[in-house]
Amino acid sequence: MSKTLIGSIMVLIAGIAWGISGVSGQYLIQRGISVGALTSLRLLIAGGVLVAWCLIRYPHRLKQALKTPSFIRRVLLFSIFGLVANQFAYLQAIGHTNAGTATVLQYLTPVIVVIYTCLKDRIPPALLEICAIIAAIIGTYLLASHGDIHNIALNPTGLAWGIISAFTYAAYILIPVSLVKEWGSVMSVGVSMLIGGIIFSMFSGIWTQHYDIDIPMIIAFIGIIGIGTIIAYTLFIMGTAMIGAVQGSLLASIEPVASVIFTVLIFHTQFYLADIIGMIIILMAATVISLKDVINKIIIHRIK
Repeated sequence: MSKTLIGSIMVLIAGIAWGISGVSGQYLIQRGISVGALTSLRLLIAGGVLVAWCLIRYPHRLKQALKTPSFIRRVLLFSIFGLVANQFAYLQAIGHTNAGTATVLQYLTPVIVVIYTCLKDRIPPALLEICAIIAAIIGTYLLASHGDIHNIALNPTGLAWGIISAFTYAAYILIPVSLVKEWGSVMSVGVSMLIGGIIFSMFSGIWTQHYDIDIPMIIAFIGIIGIGTIIAYTLFIMGTAMIGAVQGSLLASIEPVASVIFTVLIFHTQFYLADIIGMIIILMAATVISLKDVINKIIIHRIK
């Protein structure tokens, strides 16, 4: 198989694995695991594994990073306002709605990033971006109302947490840019996860909660931490390195599709036609923004 095909398969598997992560989280929340405890466990275990991997692969560079004040400062910022905030908000959205809906709402992130960039750089959005923003708003409203303009059918708390998760995911993307460039993504995310997990565990009540663990819950923990975090992240990084960030991001958008399918199959959740249309519109808006440079080049070429 070609390198491009292998990379594409890796990214697709990563997207599906992220979908598994969402439904695993939903199952554990329904079984009584608090969102705070689940956030702590996910960050602690996944971060511990990634840091252990860094310690094996390049121990000297890891030690150098931990002795660098600027690394620690940026890691703390990323841990609290990126990783912890996003994981907590996303799992809260799942707890108040379902994995499929929460994942689709999180895909409002590209729209938020575009708005932030335009405000920061003081430049107006392009026509394509304006259309994508309007589409995202329409899609969110359809998803929230089931198509009934006089009613908000989606749990308002779940909708709020879903939108917050999109904002925190934007922070997750924007905050560590310089950190990742200097120290690499695995080390930056691994150390941030572990530190974030340790800090959040002081407030989440993880040590006081009683757990009645059985085999289905163990499988769900493997789904959210092993498959949906460690394996998914590793495959995505490796696959994206082979095929490029644009194609990688596009293929990874299978995540919300997989999450919706798993939600329906496992929890028998009912989605209305308006919900599906809203989801499609949101994903199309995210895709358009992700591929805006490519689309603009095609348009300019056709005009010429």
